Amino acid sequence: MLRDLAAICAKEGITTPSRATVYKLLDRLPVPFYAVSGLPEAVRDALYNLGPRSEAPARQVAYYCFNYGTMDAVSFAAGLPWLAIYQALRLPGYREKSRGLALAVARARRI
Repeated sequence: MLRDLAAICAKEGITTPSRATVYKLLDRLPVPFYAVSGLPEAVRDALYNLGPRSEAPARQVAYYCFNYGTMDAVSFAAGLPWLAIYQALRLPGYREKSRGLALAVARARRI
């Protein structure tokens, strides 16, 4: 991604942002929000503290699915946009095995 960004910047004649700047941006980029009522039952169960009228950012959905969900919820989280998984991995409070599962998904998806 950084190589592609550098090529685009060179083509446009602008300065390429530093690697640190890009990584900081990735932590702050907006992710989609999901209506809890529209999510599969296993995912709603993992989001145990949110009511059916709530909305949750994709990073929170991924975090809760990996940390508290069943395999169906984990499967749903594994298919979320790559940015949601990337940001979810940076949230504190993972259980050790749950974080390992999230890291395995990230590695498999080359995130």
